[in-house]
Amino acid sequence: MSGTYDILIIGGGPGGYVTAIRSAQLGFKTALIEREHLGGICLNWGCIPTKALLRSAEIYHYATHAKDYGLTLNGSMGFDIADIVKRSRGVSSQLNGGVGFLLKKNKVDVIWGEATITKPGEVMVKASTKSVAGPPIDAPKGALATGPYTAKNIIVATGARPRALPGIEPDKKLIWTYFEAMVPQAMPKSLLVMGSGAIGIEFASFYRTMCADVTVVEVMPQILPVEDAEIAALARKRFEKQGIKILTGAKVTAVAKGSDSVTATIIDEKGATQSITADRMISAVGVVGNIEGLGLEALGVKMDRGCIVTDGLGNTNIPGIFAIGDVAGPPMLAHKAEHEGVICIEGIKGLHVHPMDKLKIPGCTYCHPQIASVGLTEAKAKDAGYELKVGRFPFMGNGKAIALGEPDGLVKTIFDAKTGKLLGAHMIGAEVTELIQGFVVAMGLETTEEELMHTVFPHPTLSEMMHESVLDAYGRAIHM
Repeated sequence: MSGTYDILIIGGGPGGYVTAIRSAQLGFKTALIEREHLGGICLNWGCIPTKALLRSAEIYHYATHAKDYGLTLNGSMGFDIADIVKRSRGVSSQLNGGVGFLLKKNKVDVIWGEATITKPGEVMVKASTKSVAGPPIDAPKGALATGPYTAKNIIVATGARPRALPGIEPDKKLIWTYFEAMVPQAMPKSLLVMGSGAIGIEFASFYRTMCADVTVVEVMPQILPVEDAEIAALARKRFEKQGIKILTGAKVTAVAKGSDSVTATIIDEKGATQSITADRMISAVGVVGNIEGLGLEALGVKMDRGCIVTDGLGNTNIPGIFAIGDVAGPPMLAHKAEHEGVICIEGIKGLHVHPMDKLKIPGCTYCHPQIASVGLTEAKAKDAGYELKVGRFPFMGNGKAIALGEPDGLVKTIFDAKTGKLLGAHMIGAEVTELIQGFVVAMGLETTEEELMHTVFPHPTLSEMMHESVLDAYGRAIHM
């Protein structure tokens, strides 16, 4: 393995490995440095395994509601949390191996260890002493190649880790991050979730479906703070109907640990205090970029609020050093990291690329019901000075949704009244994480309301609601 490359990428998560593959496709001699897991947090401890857990919960939900579909299941219904976790870990392991295969297929060298950028164009690699979540799944013994490596271009793709609040640090036993929440040794009877972003809400949804008593505490006035307020309000109603207790405008100020439980002191926006005791607590108050130990400060790489400052093409203020993904700032999403990496490497190649437009990055939350969005919320569109046309169509008006037994939900679209430009789309309901891409494509193509109105949507599908929502924005809805 030679020590000189065209491109060195630090971090093997979605951003890093996708960038490495695209780099090799463009003819660059490429190496990827990873300290722990190919696929990063997303594949091993985030996006993928949580979806496996939520799939088990979804099937359990439908099985326990079989009578709603005219079905009778003989025997008792139950679950084994160990088997659910085992399936989830198996899914991650399978895909982890797939990433290794793709890198090998594309002739990308994988260097195992921790990287430090000693100067522009040079990276020192040493044996890894840090472990985010346990021993590597895929790093073979003896695979480490220590020493200096050189490359004209170095791309930092080191991702992020759970944020910890002072005095409420996770301890792996009673206070969990998403690492521990994904592999419970036993199902807690009660759970307190601190934070109602995508991570917190997905775990709240999973554990509630699996019969735990769940309370969510959110410091902001609404749950899912980045989502449209109308969608978040509908989500809250659905969650509370399922039995999830929700406290907004509230803050956990202290936690007392018992032998097998935690008691949290919570203060609401009016200053009233209450205590909640639960078997376990999940800290889901966001993530922070992995910028430490890389040598960035000594090189003078510009930082802002724990993230590396970049332009729309991944350039930092130091020539030859680039950053992509979570470490380059929000939105901290795997698909953003992947696209950002492709833009970065194609820019290095000298291809004509469009800078990242963060307004066109969709967000998805895989709770029950699902939530998906792209673009501006109604409030942000108003704040930006737009005159709006807003369309809404409820799941109750859609034949496919009723046939599926999923009549609760809403598709909401927001247009610029002057130009017909689609400013944002927001959804809650069954399978909306699959539907949202239609609006993402429309925004990317700068589609107007007229073109969407004249698009033929198949029947019967959930996607028809997208069409009806557009029609409703202009007073032309057919089925409402």
